[in-house]
Amino acid sequence: MPKAAPFEAHHRRYEAWFGEHEAAYISELLALRPFVPWEGYGLEIGVGSGRFAAPLGIRVGIDPSPEMLAYATAHGIEVVLGTAENLPFAVDTFDHALVVTAICFVDSPERMLAEARRVLKPGGRLTMGFIDRDSALGQEYLAHQSEDVFYREATFYSATELERLLLEAGFSIQAWGQTLAHPLPKTREIEALRPGRGQCAFVVVAASNEK
Repeated sequence: MPKAAPFEAHHRRYEAWFGEHEAAYISELLALRPFVPWEGYGLEIGVGSGRFAAPLGIRVGIDPSPEMLAYATAHGIEVVLGTAENLPFAVDTFDHALVVTAICFVDSPERMLAEARRVLKPGGRLTMGFIDRDSALGQEYLAHQSEDVFYREATFYSATELERLLLEAGFSIQAWGQTLAHPLPKTREIEALRPGRGQCAFVVVAASNEK
């Protein structure tokens, strides 16, 4: 079952996070920007409230939470109610797709990636942003997981694990990037994108759909 209940019940709290941690949010957004194509027909899987899809120019978003989709609609996103493991789109529909932290909340990351690959055109790009479980912030989330209404049932992945999942799904890795080198309470300034992985909490990976 999709883990949408916390986002339904606490949607205002979810939205408030972006204002409370504006520097971290903008840092994440800027880290994603170089990896998301400017042109083409894009999909965000697990679009949430549209906080990433809208500024990144992605037109379509799917999510299992009606409350989240109401926010995304207000941000101008064409929304679809559904799950990452069963995308209601035809083969080769999209030029690119985005997933931001949503892999933490799916029942089957393997099925999600298989579906993403199915709906992407040959050579299409999948961009994923996630909290690296091996980072200091990832370890902090794990330590307090039972106390967090959103992450209580989440599954965190390391960059190495996500790389393996992508390769096993048939994607080829193109590039890595990272940001958020400091704890969230100390992140008061926007951080620049760094290349690679392993030093920061928020990691971005770009992969190509080779069919």
